[in-house]
Amino acid sequence: MPKSISAAARLDERIRNAAALLLGLSLSGCILGSERPDLNLEIPATYREESRQSRGAPDMALPAVDWWRGFRCSELTDLMQAAQIYNLDIAVAVAEIVQADAQVGVSGAPLLPSITGTGTAEQMHEAASSVAGGSTPPTTFSQYNLGLTASYMVDFWGKNRATLYSAEENASVARYNREVVTLTTIVTVANTYFQILAAQDQLRVARRDLAAAERILMLIKQQFTGGTASQLDLSQQEALVATQRASIPPLEVTLRQNIAALALLVARAPANFDVNGGTTTQIAVPRVTPGLPSELLYQRPDVRQAEAQLAASNFSVEAARAAFFPQIQLTAQTGVQSAALASLFGPGAWFYTLSAGLTQPLFDGFLLESQLKQAKGVQLQNLQAYRKAVLSAFADVEKALVALAQFTRQEKLQTDVVTASRKAFDVSETQYRGGTVNLLTVLQTEQTLFTAENTLVLVRLSKLQAASSLFQALGGGWTPQGTLASLQPQGQN
Repeated sequence: MPKSISAAARLDERIRNAAALLLGLSLSGCILGSERPDLNLEIPATYREESRQSRGAPDMALPAVDWWRGFRCSELTDLMQAAQIYNLDIAVAVAEIVQADAQVGVSGAPLLPSITGTGTAEQMHEAASSVAGGSTPPTTFSQYNLGLTASYMVDFWGKNRATLYSAEENASVARYNREVVTLTTIVTVANTYFQILAAQDQLRVARRDLAAAERILMLIKQQFTGGTASQLDLSQQEALVATQRASIPPLEVTLRQNIAALALLVARAPANFDVNGGTTTQIAVPRVTPGLPSELLYQRPDVRQAEAQLAASNFSVEAARAAFFPQIQLTAQTGVQSAALASLFGPGAWFYTLSAGLTQPLFDGFLLESQLKQAKGVQLQNLQAYRKAVLSAFADVEKALVALAQFTRQEKLQTDVVTASRKAFDVSETQYRGGTVNLLTVLQTEQTLFTAENTLVLVRLSKLQAASSLFQALGGGWTPQGTLASLQPQGQN
């Protein structure tokens, strides 16, 4: 008896301590997982790399929700809309949301009682038996039973509630993942389309340069026939013409492969898909300012996804910690039971039972302790992933701003290079026809022009991709000003 009293006293003390802990959590107003974590990170006041137009006014031109329309290309806009509707990666992400929502229902089920209905009808036969002084005849009788059984696990320590909150946060993770996939998809559509335009530009440059090289070759052949040009001159120009011809097939490969890649992004068979394209010079670069760095935490879906993952792991730790405490199971059963079907619903047939049980883990091979350590490890992992996501967001914006500004500047400078190179080539060709310059000068100006024109196309492509990267770094389109506060997560009380 003393040992039993001592064990009961220890158990009672453990319950009182746990109840005090639960009361403290209740008075604090919210559960651990609902609080925004302390990142312990330096959040800058502004971005280092800002365009001159945005200095002093970071919200002058925030990205619109349909930011891709700013490129002023109807075909690109149609492709963007088609990708958002038909892209299969987005469809997979939507299916994951359905699964996550269903898991919320699964996790919330233990918070509600479980009710089961039963009904039985039995007919039993007992054979005759001999007893002292005589025998009993065989008997046949029936037994009818209808009942309801209800059971409920009292969530005194908040384990089931924390599990539900974790599932809800995972559902938020699935939704933010859908936004991440959507943003990645439409940016990939834009970049692929820009690569198609650049390949078309390069093909036009290559064919134009090939025509110029062939024109010079015809002139050299005439001079060679007349004895004023050497075999070396002829061979050099033939090699240049062959080089220009050889540069065209790789550009065709780039063009056709990107069209096939674009077809996949909009869930079309490449054989039945085509792109009109055009030229990179017809694509406008939307004006955009990056806003404030702190606002990025509410605009980037990957940052909010990492935050939701961290919140889910916080609730998982709470559930693993609550598993150490006793579980209280309530069970009730009621129904009617009778040997005659006619009297099954009579007053005397009704019965009920009530029971309560308490289960306390004593030794489980350190299973619960290991599960708690595992949950804490996942929590720490998600915390570091969240911190990295925030820093990566700042870095992505900085890199995109640098790239957009510098490639815009390089485009202007490279345009001057092309203008000067074209003028030099035209002059050298004219003078060569007049016999005032040698072929070496023509070859040098010719190759300089070819290289300059191809470089200009690549610079324009890099500028357009930098613009799309900036929108991706900013998290896509921003909500109108004044609604930002509604995006901030509220604590669950």
